[in-house]
Amino acid sequence: MSVSPAAVGASEPVVTPNPASDPAPRSAPNPAPHSAPTQADLLHFVRSTAADAELIASLPLDPEGRTWVRLEGPGGSEAWLIGWPPGTGTGWHDHADSVGAFVTAAGELKEHSLAVRLPADGWKTLELADDVDRSRRLSAGKGRSFGRHHVHEVLNESTDRHAISVHAYYPPLPQMRRFSRSGPILRLEQVERPEDWQ
Repeated sequence: MSVSPAAVGASEPVVTPNPASDPAPRSAPNPAPHSAPTQADLLHFVRSTAADAELIASLPLDPEGRTWVRLEGPGGSEAWLIGWPPGTGTGWHDHADSVGAFVTAAGELKEHSLAVRLPADGWKTLELADDVDRSRRLSAGKGRSFGRHHVHEVLNESTDRHAISVHAYYPPLPQMRRFSRSGPILRLEQVERPEDWQ
């Protein structure tokens, strides 16, 4: 089955929780306190948070695995501060019905994304069209927002430097689908729910 390209928003990395590193949520300015945050609100939040040098420096970094701290996002959104050791990444995933945004606060991340909307259910394997791949480098201060069902992977390709990023999603992630990829073939491998990472 070929999937035809469609316009998709931007992307965000998948977050897998680190129970040992989450004392209490930190907060940053809230651009939309009384309404559901938009993609623009989430991007404003992650940019403002990434500019908080004290917060960024407070994230414990591990030489081998990603670390994270949950933050208080705007308007009831879910937000995370994530540390990326050299050579780590998320693997291919989406964020279900949540919109989101992320910004690199330190180092550089690379995002690969698919400009295609995947079927919600009822499939295990898809053959992608030739023109759906997108890539971008996000150095410190650079980021993006993305719409529902955005499929991507985020990587720290550095061989010697950590990266740190800030992510926000609304509504809080109801689930994440994880995929494997071999050339044009995308396979659904796992569906994660909030209890799997919180």
